[in-house]
Amino acid sequence: MAGSKETSKRTNFVHQDEIWKAHVTFEKDSGKAWPNKWGFLTEIYKEYDTKNQELKEGLKQTLPPQPTVPPFIPPQKYTVVGPSPPVPHTSQAFIGWRSGHSHLQLEKYSIVHHGRRSFLKELGWPLDACI
Repeated sequence: MAGSKETSKRTNFVHQDEIWKAHVTFEKDSGKAWPNKWGFLTEIYKEYDTKNQELKEGLKQTLPPQPTVPPFIPPQKYTVVGPSPPVPHTSQAFIGWRSGHSHLQLEKYSIVHHGRRSFLKELGWPLDACI
């Protein structure tokens, strides 16, 4: 029963203090040793920073002027749409009903003509030349 009344483990404050002192000592020693081991990184960073600034200055001088935006022209001046033919009565006839009339000047998609030629035949090579 005596063990159930204890709510937490007993701590050794002297031991915890020694651990803390060791951590602090290690941090101080690491801070003193860092420039000898890793100090070259600061010099490389300074070189990188100066080169970066030079490149930025060079870019500022060589950039072309910004393009200007052309004046706005309302679409009504350059787009002409003719009157529509009557609306079809069926849904099947409704598909593409405006594009079927040439006087409306709408885009028409025609048959795609894929080449049926052979590169090897154009060069006069045998068909098994690229195998």
